[in-house]
Amino acid sequence: MRFVGTCYRAHDPRWAFKPTSGDGAAIRGARFNPKGVPALYLALTVMTAVKEANQGFAHRIDPCVLCSYEVDCGDITDLTTEQGRGESSVTFEDMACAWATALSGGERPASWFIYDRLRPQG
Repeated sequence: MRFVGTCYRAHDPRWAFKPTSGDGAAIRGARFNPKGVPALYLALTVMTAVKEANQGFAHRIDPCVLCSYEVDCGDITDLTTEQGRGESSVTFEDMACAWATALSGGERPASWFIYDRLRPQG
């Protein structure tokens, strides 16, 4: 699948000097990227970018640098539909796993196995 559109990210100001590197996510790993793997998490709306940045704390918004990116990218796997998830052998439960809890307990999050399956495809 090809994606062309505007995406948003509320960056931590400590990474403003290198906003597209994904190095911040690589430090500990995040929902879909294992530790050591850079990832740039983008949103399709400004509000989603801000909500991701405040991690579900509605009344806590840390300082951030809000950026927009014009994206034109092929080789995208669409996991937003049941059909797309089925074609990639990805379950909604794996996507929605409590990844932060798993990490804090020293376990490998189920969502990292999505990376393991899809990375060889590009």
